[in-house]
Amino acid sequence: MRSPEWLQLSGHWILAIGLLGFAGGSVDLPNQQDPIAVTGGLVEGTLVEGTAVRVYKGIPFAAPPVGKLRWQPPQQVIPWEGVLDASEFSDACTQFLPRSRPPWTEAYMHQGAASEDCLYLNIWTGADRADEMRPVMVWIYGGGFQEGSTAVAMYDGTEFASRGVVMVSMNYRLGLLGFMAHPELSAESPHGSSGNYGFHDQIAALKWVQQNVAAFGGDPNNVTVFGQSAGAMSIRILMESPLAEGLFVRGIMQSGAESMPPSFANSATTLTQAEKAGVSIQNRLGVSSLSELRQLPGDKFLIQSPLGLAKLEDGWLLPAGGIETRPLPVVVGMVANDWMWGIDPTETAEDYVADVKQAYGDQASKYMELYQAEVDSQVTSARQIAIRDRGRVALMLWADRHLERSESVYTYFFDRAIPWPKHPQFGAFHSGELPYVFNTLDAMDRPWEAADHALADQMMAYWVNFAGTGDPNGVELPLWESHARVPRQVMRLGASSGTMPAPNNERIDLWRAIFDNDSE
Repeated sequence: MRSPEWLQLSGHWILAIGLLGFAGGSVDLPNQQDPIAVTGGLVEGTLVEGTAVRVYKGIPFAAPPVGKLRWQPPQQVIPWEGVLDASEFSDACTQFLPRSRPPWTEAYMHQGAASEDCLYLNIWTGADRADEMRPVMVWIYGGGFQEGSTAVAMYDGTEFASRGVVMVSMNYRLGLLGFMAHPELSAESPHGSSGNYGFHDQIAALKWVQQNVAAFGGDPNNVTVFGQSAGAMSIRILMESPLAEGLFVRGIMQSGAESMPPSFANSATTLTQAEKAGVSIQNRLGVSSLSELRQLPGDKFLIQSPLGLAKLEDGWLLPAGGIETRPLPVVVGMVANDWMWGIDPTETAEDYVADVKQAYGDQASKYMELYQAEVDSQVTSARQIAIRDRGRVALMLWADRHLERSESVYTYFFDRAIPWPKHPQFGAFHSGELPYVFNTLDAMDRPWEAADHALADQMMAYWVNFAGTGDPNGVELPLWESHARVPRQVMRLGASSGTMPAPNNERIDLWRAIFDNDSE
């Protein structure tokens, strides 16, 4: 295998941890070549053209969750004979396939097939020896727990691997096939639990990483999980679940629940509630038992769950009553136009005032003072500024709480709009940071500017440094100060990056009062 010299990006990593054994082979030989032994058998990857990075696609980390294994925690990999050709992505997990839904164009969406046989992961590595012990980054995709895959063009890990990390991405089950609970499922579980199968998939993939990543030059004791939207929400769940303890040492949460109102971000469903929802789905599908549900084609379950996105406290993966997130170092942030859905561009100033009074009660007058819209043309802007401040304050308060137990929290606000002359209205939209994080600007045909390439290099440097040491800072990078209550500051990531102040105290006090009222 051809590989470059060890690459460091504005930081220094200490590589002094012994190799971890794994099922199916040994990693104590230098200059290990393909095929590589992993749990289940041998795999052979491909060299990314024009680079010294090798990629391994479609490696199974669990048995296909089909037939009797539908709605079961992931089971052991089925061993294979010979050498697995790991040159193609697997199917995505069963989902609708819209292909494009602007602003999320083709590069953001899965373009291949989807099926229930989907529990596979991918690895990008630039290591040429198994003993290099590079930092490991594990990506968890977003998509509202309804869609997404590791084959999305935006998520290519070549640039991460070329800069000194081993990057892993994994599929996980979605929608009702990934998260439905049912009393018969709970009865057949030795834990009396059901639901949360998508999170079990993520945990199984992280366990696979612990057992196998050293063979690809990665350090199983230095694993950072990073994810966006539902992927970021997943990381928070993993930080709460006792089943994921010890599987990673830090996290990067992009546009997750931390920047949403606490009443929503902290909402939870009991197992009893989830089981009732499962029975209602069964009735809706016109069958009378779990056995019959398992016989239905997978696409029959592409319907909305009545529970929405509320997390399920199933008593096993998530204890009833909830627990505190583990105090790991984190990077957590948001994009300027996150959570802008539902704004009505035709809303009048009169309707705006009436809605604010109804929604915010005693806080309405202060809200109107801070987010004025005296004429119709000001309403959309007032809504946008208010939603943005709501997210920033929610994020700040979450960081405050996490800092009480964690050694470090780094917060950011991303505000660079992807250049898109045909659709300037989208601005810095939800997921707009992804081509910069992965440095995959070329995945989209846009009139990129020098500032975009500079920002992509900068963000990748921050992410890689954090994965290596727990500190995003490095040589020739704007200083990113860790979160503190005084002075309240956040890292702005955009055409001009640097420290920016938090919302002023009046706005913080307003949203704190609204959040407190919502939780009562």
